[in-house]
Amino acid sequence: MNFPRDWPEPIIRVQSLSESCEDKIPDRYVKPPEARPSVAAGPETEEANIPLIDLGLLNAGDEELRRKTLRQVSEACREWGFFQVVNHGVEPELMDRAREVWREFFHEPMEVKQRYANSPTTYEGYGSRLGVEKGAILDWSDYYYLHYLPCNLRDFNKWPFLPSHLREVITEYSTEVVRLGGELLKILSINLGLRQDYLQNAFGGDDVGACLRVNFYPKCPQPDLALGLSSHSDPGGMTFLLPDQNVPGLQVRRGDGWITVKPAPHAFIVNIGDQIQVLNYLLFHHYCHYIV
Repeated sequence: MNFPRDWPEPIIRVQSLSESCEDKIPDRYVKPPEARPSVAAGPETEEANIPLIDLGLLNAGDEELRRKTLRQVSEACREWGFFQVVNHGVEPELMDRAREVWREFFHEPMEVKQRYANSPTTYEGYGSRLGVEKGAILDWSDYYYLHYLPCNLRDFNKWPFLPSHLREVITEYSTEVVRLGGELLKILSINLGLRQDYLQNAFGGDDVGACLRVNFYPKCPQPDLALGLSSHSDPGGMTFLLPDQNVPGLQVRRGDGWITVKPAPHAFIVNIGDQIQVLNYLLFHHYCHYIV
């Protein structure tokens, strides 16, 4: 398969646009009317939120609480595909440091960030668009993307040197999130009636893949016309979102409408990705075929 080596058009950083345009965004960022954000919420959705699950109850020594927590995860996966977890074992201070160090990076001078400019070959590094369709309507965001696991895919040339402690924080934070991912894969395997290591092994065992993406959403003068990130499903197995309490806007599809997620303090938002949904579908139909 041939991958394009560069973007079809010159890349313009959204952060630079935000700082230069006063009251109007370029047409390239104006979404068609049917895709524009909706901030209207009826009485039924104002207090609605994705499920909040306390993972600490799994190890509380109470079997009833453990079973209840497993059931909550199962219901959240089946009914939402999204949920929040607290008491997950990742130190709140580390979560704060990870958020802050990337905020510092995006406020480095442009010449520092441009050293890590990405291409469509791997998308690794500092980016401002996805896809290579010429003339496409773009999202109002910049991002940073890295491969973390397996180790042979890491490209340390793409790991920023500034801020000086960013590499250390990336390593510590990513290690903890991968650990948490392993714990949730065990929970999902148990809920599916499988060995607790089944899904971990299905994703490569010790060679599981893990990527890091950091989204930066600059101030937008016309937020009713643009999207920071277009609607999508995640192609991987599971996504852990570390939200910024000062930047609301993540929405989850629920029935025929959208629910704006209200993050709990120091919670991770978990999104069940396409690969786990496909695995679940295949396992279910294999089981049905077997018992016929």
